[in-house]
Amino acid sequence: MSAKWPRAIISDVCDLIVDCVNKTAPRVDHETPYKMIRTPNVRHGLIDLTDCRFVERETYEKWTRRAKVERGDVLLTREAPMGEVGLVDFDDTVFLGQRIMQYRADKTVLHPRFLLYSFLSTDLQNQFRMHDGTGSVVSHIRVPDCSKFELKLPPLSEQNRIVNILGSLDDKIQLNHQINQTLEQMARAIFKSWFVDFEPVKAKIAALAACGSEEDAVLAAMQAISGNGEEELTRLQTEQPEQYAELRATAELFPSAMQDSELGEIPEGWSVSQIGDEVTAVGGGTPSTKNPAFWEAGQISWTSPKDLSNLADRVLVETERKITEAGLAKISSGLLPIDTVLMSSRAPVGYLALAKIPVAVNQGYIAMKCEKTLTPAFVIQWCQSHMGEIKSRASGTTFAEISKKNFKIIPVVTPAESLISIYSRQASSLYDAIENNLRESDTLAKLRDSLLPKLLTGELSISGAEDHVQETAEIADV
Repeated sequence: MSAKWPRAIISDVCDLIVDCVNKTAPRVDHETPYKMIRTPNVRHGLIDLTDCRFVERETYEKWTRRAKVERGDVLLTREAPMGEVGLVDFDDTVFLGQRIMQYRADKTVLHPRFLLYSFLSTDLQNQFRMHDGTGSVVSHIRVPDCSKFELKLPPLSEQNRIVNILGSLDDKIQLNHQINQTLEQMARAIFKSWFVDFEPVKAKIAALAACGSEEDAVLAAMQAISGNGEEELTRLQTEQPEQYAELRATAELFPSAMQDSELGEIPEGWSVSQIGDEVTAVGGGTPSTKNPAFWEAGQISWTSPKDLSNLADRVLVETERKITEAGLAKISSGLLPIDTVLMSSRAPVGYLALAKIPVAVNQGYIAMKCEKTLTPAFVIQWCQSHMGEIKSRASGTTFAEISKKNFKIIPVVTPAESLISIYSRQASSLYDAIENNLRESDTLAKLRDSLLPKLLTGELSISGAEDHVQETAEIADV
């Protein structure tokens, strides 16, 4: 039975700040200290600034009229999409774009994070839909209605205990995401150094040009690969001889000269191919949604680019929808294997993920099966580093789309197979760690989502929720 907590009108426990000029702020293409939060930055209780827009100081001061965004503020998107919320947990210099409402909790009666969880609850999400402005094609919440929402208001001590339980799960999920971002950056940095900037090769060339010996060239490449200086390498040789030997063997595989190619200078002995000759690129389809035989009780993962748009990390372990065997038979590319590289080919071009489950894809993908020399870890990084060229080959009037035909002819520099293998062993271990973290986070998110409505209504006691969290932690080894 639900606890008999009083209900409060949101305007009685929060300051509501409408701080938008109702027009698009002029942005700049370079990084500045001043960032604009747009509705796409607010998702699933978080505010992600990785794709924010930058503005000049003058714009920031002009657009920040009533109050600056502060840590602890809760943001609500009124439109495009409606009903997404996020908690400000940073101190960056930001301001709000259009269609975002800013709530500042009265901390004497309302914990900011309890406000966030209330907004995420079914109760408040239903209220958002009830206040959806009528007569409009696009779902939206009118500004005057943003003060009318109601939430259950337990004593502050109870709010704190609820926040501690749900917050501990969210904090671990966020930590996993931060770790995964670091792991992805490591895979990207190695790829860029070896296969885009050719740093080990150039280090060898520079050493030889300075009248160094072949040994000097190898040592220079080892420094470029490891990021260590001569003194650190000497210590590595003494303290970890096996790791030193592996590093040296890798450095010896890089050539010490460049050669001309259609793409400009590339390392000697490497070749230029086309991506379509190195991977099997396929598309997909959507079984008729009017035929329940294709969808009802389906157990086969089927993905559209929407799955990737909501993906925190570039590893796919779950899909929103499932199809049946009959539905799968309607897709010519069939069920794609684990480690297929997925890239959205339209609306928009360029979402990327490594499939860690067998999956069927819809028509919005170019899916790459890596059955030859180039590995999944190599190909997903190649796509990322060449995304500008991939997008430049897209066409279309309604929305940009790149066809498999235009994609397959993009040139790719193919290194020696031994180097691809070494890179892939390193990068694959990073992606395995990302997958493990992501699966753990999915388990924690499901627990949080099951506990949230029960805690906010008082249906589940605090001690009961703590037991659930402890049981899940032991199972997931969190």
